[in-house]
Amino acid sequence: MHDLMLQDPTRRKALLTGGGLATLVTVPEIAWADTGRNEPAAKALPAYASWKDADAMIVHSANTMELKRDHMGLGSVTPTNHLYVRNNLNPPSEDIVKDRDAWEIEISGVGKPIRTTLGELKHLGLTSVTMVLQCSGNGRGYFPHKPSGSKWREGAAGCVTFTGVPVKAVVEALGGVVSGANYITGTGGEQIPDGIDPKTVMVERSVPIKELDHVLLAWEINGEPLPLAHGGPLRMIVPGYMGVNNIKYVKHLAFTAEQSPAKIQQSSYRLTPVGVKGNPDAPSMWTVPVNSWLTMPLPSDSAIKAGRVQLAGVAFGGAHPIKGIEVSIDGGQTWQAAQWLGADMGPFAWRNFVLAVDLKPGKYRVATRAANVQGEAQPRERVENERGYNNNSWLDRSVELVVA
Repeated sequence: MHDLMLQDPTRRKALLTGGGLATLVTVPEIAWADTGRNEPAAKALPAYASWKDADAMIVHSANTMELKRDHMGLGSVTPTNHLYVRNNLNPPSEDIVKDRDAWEIEISGVGKPIRTTLGELKHLGLTSVTMVLQCSGNGRGYFPHKPSGSKWREGAAGCVTFTGVPVKAVVEALGGVVSGANYITGTGGEQIPDGIDPKTVMVERSVPIKELDHVLLAWEINGEPLPLAHGGPLRMIVPGYMGVNNIKYVKHLAFTAEQSPAKIQQSSYRLTPVGVKGNPDAPSMWTVPVNSWLTMPLPSDSAIKAGRVQLAGVAFGGAHPIKGIEVSIDGGQTWQAAQWLGADMGPFAWRNFVLAVDLKPGKYRVATRAANVQGEAQPRERVENERGYNNNSWLDRSVELVVA
């Protein structure tokens, strides 16, 4: 996989390996952004997420909570109490998860429109998918223009298993999709404040109907009832798509000719140049890009000793299966293929990886770079944009390790 990305032309000093312990050579000069340590949580967990592991989370606000990079671990699935939280509106009352099967959902744009309950949906089919759930702004903290929103680093992402009914099975039971439908549109059940145009704040997103085979209505996460913090009692799940498209508290599922008129669809989650407001003509935050990062060791680990060191992390292909992962200890000048660690959890999940290297005392700039089966590879640089979206730069997520 050494041809995934072109080598960089500028020069600096760094340490390289050559068949054994690392040696000092000249390599390109890069303006590094140190990414290994997240700041400790400064705020308490809100009541609806009080069951989270407080030591593992960074609380940006009552509706935005991030997992610390050094708590990501080596497991294929992220424990639910470590999964990040991102709500565009305050969550509904806990009352909605007291009788989960009574939750009602309207389904339209099908041959036989219906208003039904979660309990009834459970008779129509059952499936599970393990997938990366990631906020569109994951990595926003690296953008130099300081875009608005939480300054996520790596922790607005996790790999979890959702279980529910395939939307395709629901559609088949209701007479199929109406002619002319181009999108699957989900509407969240958050309460809209009085006196506000619902379109300006409502959580309603549309995704292309070509995803119908993958979408599900989920009521479990990691084998447990879906908690309120993650969209319980019922959530629309779109594997390979950014978190905002996975509608929490879903109360209406529609098959529509046009995308939702809600602001969150038309302008809020659009990729535009710095200084340009979101608009319907800009790319929408739909699919997750290929990405990876180191999780062990990190700069916060003070006792990295010379000798054999295990470099481990996570990699995912986004909307397409992951193909390979490389690791560099010299800031991206040379790359070595890493090995997969643990089971393959499916095309939308991340995979853990490991590379064993022999290191002498000194400083090393460690970067990781993934590629998927479509030939998409992580770029060296982020794409600068107004809202700080879609950051999959391997440079931003590289870390400097000090070996004693």
